[in-house]
Amino acid sequence: MDMSSIGKNIRKKRLAKSWKQEVLASKAEVTSSYIGMIERGEKVPKLETLVRIINVLGATADEILEGVINRGYEVRMSEYMEKVGRLPKEEQRRIFDVLDVMLEHKGSN
Repeated sequence: MDMSSIGKNIRKKRLAKSWKQEVLASKAEVTSSYIGMIERGEKVPKLETLVRIINVLGATADEILEGVINRGYEVRMSEYMEKVGRLPKEEQRRIFDVLDVMLEHKGSN
């Protein structure tokens, strides 16, 4: 099981807040070097630390564990549908047209 996606997802959430590793580390009560090791996939945090990081980031466990848990892609699809739903109808149609072409191509392989 590849746990490196946990660190990548933490990094993504941290950067979305425009935080340096030091800011997240301080708020989560860990060292910035430890945050760096987590984000690089060198360390997997203990459950207590992971929960603290998730709470500090204002994230959900699904967002951070996406790519590790089997249902992670359902979370991503839900996020995509929410974003697409906010677009004008013409943009939505274009996105669905692209998806249709991609799925047709994938089915022919």
